[in-house]
Amino acid sequence: MKVVILGDGLLGKELHTQTGWEYFSRKKDNFDITDKSFIKSPILGLSGTTIVNCIAHTDTYSDDRTTHWNVNVVGTKNLLSYCEQWGCKLVHISTDYIYSNSKPNATEDDVPVHCENWYGYTKLVADALVQLDNPNHLIIRETHKPAPFPYEQAWVDQIGNFDYVDKISSLIISLIENRCTGVYNVGTETKSIYDLAKQTKEQVEPINRPHHTPSNTTMNLNKLKEILKTNE
Repeated sequence: MKVVILGDGLLGKELHTQTGWEYFSRKKDNFDITDKSFIKSPILGLSGTTIVNCIAHTDTYSDDRTTHWNVNVVGTKNLLSYCEQWGCKLVHISTDYIYSNSKPNATEDDVPVHCENWYGYTKLVADALVQLDNPNHLIIRETHKPAPFPYEQAWVDQIGNFDYVDKISSLIISLIENRCTGVYNVGTETKSIYDLAKQTKEQVEPINRPHHTPSNTTMNLNKLKEILKTNE
């Protein structure tokens, strides 16, 4: 199975480090998913290639609708056109933030609620495009953090299934290697940002989250646990 990673940010780099999979990025290859000219050439691979899209505009609370839309929606649509033309599978990295203001411990089948920012909205639109246009897809909803925790303060009143990038990456790799399809919530046990920070940084100050951030992005992980147990 040939796998290609798009993006060399925190997640893309970690996936490459753990697997050695080839990657493309704007920095290394001048590769831009918002420029659809790449669709005409099989630069990313032919039939049977799995493309892992780690490229996104992740400035969560930015009011810059245009950049969020171009990268997260238009870029995804271009990748879907590429996959259709060249017979590739798309692994789309989404976010647990689409569950903001939804029910706690949301399953993949629960209805995501608009989370009042362009980031979450455009990622949700991209999820829908993938589900409509590419039957052979894998959508992964998650949040990964840099390790060790880089900040002096951490929120005590936001909980979720986020974890450090190495742990999240290993779960994503397992789903890809097991050729999973569909939508998967990916994460570890429920914890606060402060709980996570304390794992790698002893001296971190507990603070409350800003009012505009969600208090709960928890997800039901039973589907993930079942597939990992089945393939042990």
